[in-house]
Amino acid sequence: MAKTFPRILACGDSALSVELSDIIDEVISQRVIALTQSLTDVPIDGVEELVPTYRSLMVAYDPEIVRGRGLAAELWHRLDGLVIGDSPSRRFDIPVVYGGTVGMDLQDLAAMKELTASQLIELHSSVEYRVYMIGFAPGFAYLGGLPEILHTPRLATPRQRIEASAIGIGGKQASINSVPGPSGWRFIGRTPLRLFDPARATPFLLRAGDRVSFRPVSEEEAAVVARSVAAGQAVGEMALQ
Repeated sequence: MAKTFPRILACGDSALSVELSDIIDEVISQRVIALTQSLTDVPIDGVEELVPTYRSLMVAYDPEIVRGRGLAAELWHRLDGLVIGDSPSRRFDIPVVYGGTVGMDLQDLAAMKELTASQLIELHSSVEYRVYMIGFAPGFAYLGGLPEILHTPRLATPRQRIEASAIGIGGKQASINSVPGPSGWRFIGRTPLRLFDPARATPFLLRAGDRVSFRPVSEEEAAVVARSVAAGQAVGEMALQ
């Protein structure tokens, strides 16, 4: 039986999932973000957290303040009047050192695609990516827009530790690691920027709907940026175009 969208599903007794589609699509992402913005601008009493994803929005709530049925009715009302905003996205210029210890898959991936490493880097850094969602780990960015030739299945056996700020490829998606941890993605470089820093006023550098471009830099250039980041300078302002 075919699924119909949108639909609102219960997630336990204190969250609802507003599902807008079962595909990855920029228009669907824009609707998710528009609904998130609507609930941020005009909050509903009892709603405690909003978690936008590729195709849905999880709405966590306090059942002592608002009941699920009443919240669902208000969410349907918001969906009926939803307007996709035309405000410009934030755009980030992300410096990347390609290859090296963190970008351990660069050469093998280039050979797999019958490209030189330089050609792969040029392809990867030639397009603008969309941040579809933040998740899996605090600040981890899932990016759409990866050139089709670079689409590559994840590793059959995940590595046990990949460093923070690693630039990855998994299936049709690109990514930027936020914290160290295991991963089956293929990694081709690293950025000196920090996607997640709990000591910053705004811990997460990116959010859903942002646009990202990658810019190849040398180890020396990356070291300069890394020192600025370590000194607590405005990392967002450094990267915003």
